[in-house]
Amino acid sequence: MKELTERQKDVLAFISEFFRKNSYPATIREIADHFSISVKGAHDHITALRKKGFLKQSGKKPRTMGLTHVTHDDSSEMIEIPLLGSVAAGIPILAQENFDGNIVLHHSMLRKNREYFALKVKGDSMKDAGILEGDTAIIEKQNAVNNGDIAVAVIDEAVTLKRYFKENSRIRLQAENPDYKPIYSQDVKILGKLSGIIRNY
Repeated sequence: MKELTERQKDVLAFISEFFRKNSYPATIREIADHFSISVKGAHDHITALRKKGFLKQSGKKPRTMGLTHVTHDDSSEMIEIPLLGSVAAGIPILAQENFDGNIVLHHSMLRKNREYFALKVKGDSMKDAGILEGDTAIIEKQNAVNNGDIAVAVIDEAVTLKRYFKENSRIRLQAENPDYKPIYSQDVKILGKLSGIIRNY
C-alpha cells in the first residue's frame, strides 16, 4: 500500500474516531464540515484512501464506509480482532471452530493492553439498547462485569448478549426488548463486556 499524506492520515483518524463514538461511519458531508473543506475535497480524500487500500465502501449509499486491512509502516495504528461466527452448543465461543476471519479497527477504538473479539448479532432482544440484527458487537474480553453492563454470557451452553445484574442469590440477564423475559441463573460465565457496535447501512 502507498504511504498516506498527513491530511489523509488526519481524515482516516477522524473516520475511525467518528466510528468509535457513534458506532456508524461518517458521511462525506460530515468529513467536509469537520475539515472545513468542500464536499468534492472530502470525496477526493476518500477516493485516495480507497485507492490506497485503507477504506472500503459498499456502493454509493451513505454510511457504508469501513476501514480495511493495512500493511504499511503505520500498521501498528490498526488492530485485527477475531470475528466469531455462530456458536454450536457445547463448543466454547473462543474455540477455533468458530473463527470467521478478522476485522480491522483503528487503535483509537480500543483500549490499550486489552484483548477483544467480535460477534455477529442475531435477533432483536437488545434493540432498545440500539443493538440490531446484523450488527457486529466489539467485545472486550473479561470474566467479570458490573451491574448494568452489557455482557456476553454463557448459560446452559448457549451464548447471549444481555444486560447483566447480580442479585442476592442469582444472576439476571436482562433483554432490552419488552417482548423478552429476563433470564435467571446461578451458573453464568462471563466472556466479555460490550465495547462498541459496528453497523453497515
